[in-house]
Amino acid sequence: MKTVFVTGAAGFIGSHLVERLLKRGDGVVGLDSFNDFYDPSIKRANVHAFEGHPNWMLLEGDIRDPEVLEEAFKVRPITDVVHLAARAGVRPSVEQPELYSDVNLTGTIRVLEAARVHRISRFVFASSSSVYGGSIRVPFTEEDPVELPESPYAATKRAGELICKAFHHLNSPDGVLTDVPCLRFFTVYGPRQRPEMAISKFTALLLSGTPIPMFGDGSTLRDYTYVEDIVDGISGALDHATGFDVFNIGGTHPIRLDEMIELVGKAVGVKPSIEHHPMQPGDVLVTSADCTHAKDVLGYSPKVSFEEGVARYVDWHKKNRL
Repeated sequence: MKTVFVTGAAGFIGSHLVERLLKRGDGVVGLDSFNDFYDPSIKRANVHAFEGHPNWMLLEGDIRDPEVLEEAFKVRPITDVVHLAARAGVRPSVEQPELYSDVNLTGTIRVLEAARVHRISRFVFASSSSVYGGSIRVPFTEEDPVELPESPYAATKRAGELICKAFHHLNSPDGVLTDVPCLRFFTVYGPRQRPEMAISKFTALLLSGTPIPMFGDGSTLRDYTYVEDIVDGISGALDHATGFDVFNIGGTHPIRLDEMIELVGKAVGVKPSIEHHPMQPGDVLVTSADCTHAKDVLGYSPKVSFEEGVARYVDWHKKNRL
């Protein structure tokens, strides 16, 4: 049986991953800081259902704290690490670059170092499609240049990939950190989504009769990925990835911003009223995932269409956030 150490375990993606791992019989040691980026009670609700599960243990603490990490590796014998914890969001990173650098870079180094000390072989790193910056050559492939990030958040994720590569290079000859897949997630959405993310925010605004703020002319494209498909990608990386590698994990069908707003409105049952605003710093025009490599190596194939996924999210939102 695997016992997986999951950082950011109580978050949006983390809690779905924990649910999947427990269902398939793996053990999970979860770590979360429950910081105030958004209401910590939301995160606590995300993992409430796991309480009392014999294969689940939750620790509260910061990935930058070596003592917390040491405790995590001692409470149960860890076989694999999935590092999801990060300060998230492009726009907030423009305002708080030092915080993003500290959490996302120092934190990642400390988790890697703990994994090295405890001789972990597989380390899955959650990266982001934001590393592609303002590229307009679509779809994005893992071989595309990624040296022009457009936000501090994107820069920290690209730096995290490089740090992972360095740790793999230095330690894999000794049988440590031999398998280090970096997964570039493309705009994840679905139940438990963070409240400030677009689909969650727009759903709440529509249900309250408030206009939707639209930044730009509505033509920007995003490759939205349903959270269950993201978890499929992580599970595939845990089971099949070898060596150091990078994978796009996306929905593969980019949606225009104005179309996304209309589809959310359709699911809610409200015609959106739009407030127009200029593009915001750090935003990019398009994200689009070529997932051929993930399909070939990890068996990844997204299953949930955007329209179906939005309908599922709105149904969940009405039951859990109203």
